[in-house]
Parts: sequence; C-alpha cells; structure tokens
Amino acid sequence: MTASDTFAEFVAARSPRLQRTAYLLTHDWGQAEDLLQTALVRAWGAWTRIDGDPEPYVRKILVNVYASWWRRRWRHAEQPMSQVPEPPAADRVAEVDKRDEVWRALGRLPRRQRAVLVLRYFEDMTEAQIAEAMSISVGTVKSQAKRALEKLRLDESLTLEALHT
Repeated sequence: MTASDTFAEFVAARSPRLQRTAYLLTHDWGQAEDLLQTALVRAWGAWTRIDGDPEPYVRKILVNVYASWWRRRWRHAEQPMSQVPEPPAADRVAEVDKRDEVWRALGRLPRRQRAVLVLRYFEDMTEAQIAEAMSISVGTVKSQAKRALEKLRLDESLTLEALHT
C-alpha cells in the first residue's frame, strides 16, 4: 500500500472527528474546514515520517495552526446574504440560546485555555495527550484548565442551566 493510499484512508476515517475538533476550536464551520484542510496539507508533507497512529500528530498540527492563525489575526470577513435565513423553530430557540451562551463564554477565554477545555471535555483527551498535542507541559495543561474553569464559574453571563446542556 502506498503512502497516498494510507493517507487517503486516514483522511476518510478520521476527518469527521478532526473536523469536529476544528469546529470546537473555531466555532465556525468554514474556518474549521480551512483549519482541517491546512492541517492535512501539512500532515501530508510529513506523512512518511509519522510513526504509529497519525491522529495525535495531525491533531497537534491542528492546534498549532489554530494558534498561529490567532497570532496573525487571521479572520474571514463575514459574507452578506441576499436573503435573511428562516428563524429556527420556536421549541429549539431556548436550546440554541443556552449553547450560544456557553460558546460566547468559551470565546471570551484566552485561546490556549479554550483549546485545553475543548480537547479535555469535548474530545475527552487526557492531560498527557493534550500536553503533547499543544507542546506544553502537563502542569501547564492543568493550570490552564483550572484558570479557564474559574473564569467560566465567575462569568456572570453564564447561567447554571446553560453549563449543563
């Protein structure tokens, strides 16, 4: 099996999970797709040098690219639409509002703290896996998670109900 075959299999099998991680980091499907695409392009360049499971390596690239985009203040301009989309169904409005409340609170966290929380609580990674993915120490992972959770607890815009959705 050639390198391009194994890479194609990896992309087919692991892209949905990596896409989810990218979305949780950016909270924008378009940026998440761009982030994953960039990470996969970089992974392809190193594909033959990756030993073992390539997902942690690609996830590390994903987190590093995400951080570098922030440092460069990379942003997509919002695109105007010719028509206003239909409003969501009334029974889903409260649920969406709660999620939005949590996303806004996560968005107010520093990027490293947000990345630690996303990888820990949404991707269910261990502290050691997070440390490796972000190229930081386990102690830094713990302190960033602690600070992030403290900030969320003190965030007056968050309700207790929103945190349990």
